[in-house]
Amino acid sequence: MAGACRRVNGVVGVTRTVLFHFIRHGHSEGAVSGAVQVKTVNFCPPSSSICDWIGPPDRYSNLRPICYFIPKHESVLERKLRELRQDTQDWNQRFWANQNLTFTKDKEEFIISKLKSLGLGERDEEGRKRTLNAEEMADFYKDFLAKNFEKHSQYNREKSPQGEESTGRRVHREKSPQRMV
Repeated sequence: MAGACRRVNGVVGVTRTVLFHFIRHGHSEGAVSGAVQVKTVNFCPPSSSICDWIGPPDRYSNLRPICYFIPKHESVLERKLRELRQDTQDWNQRFWANQNLTFTKDKEEFIISKLKSLGLGERDEEGRKRTLNAEEMADFYKDFLAKNFEKHSQYNREKSPQGEESTGRRVHREKSPQRMV
């Protein structure tokens, strides 16, 4: 997934195509086991902007896309840091979009299953969608967290690439005035 600022017809903006898929328990993030949807996000900061721009939350991941400012005389190190930040943002977008879609799908399956076990249909007599109370849903939340514990642990271990932190320190040193000792 690529997210980048581009100038199209004199307008700078972020165009990002996002591929979503459902993940079944036991499959890697790359395994496609459900329908694939494609979504494009666009927002355009003014061309005179000299700072990063944050877009509206993504519908699936709840993360806000970022259009990173590119300085006129960007150094190689600054470009590397910006690209690492963009890669991290894209990775987070993929993870949370997939995780949230999996959560929603599993939750819906749990509710339908629980209602059937109680001898109830999905809708009440007036056609409204039935819901479960907090106690009944607590079982789902507990099971979902247990089932996804390893995935969340792996996410926490990988979430901040080491290269981004060390590159950020090098950019800071590069931009800081020389200190007298």
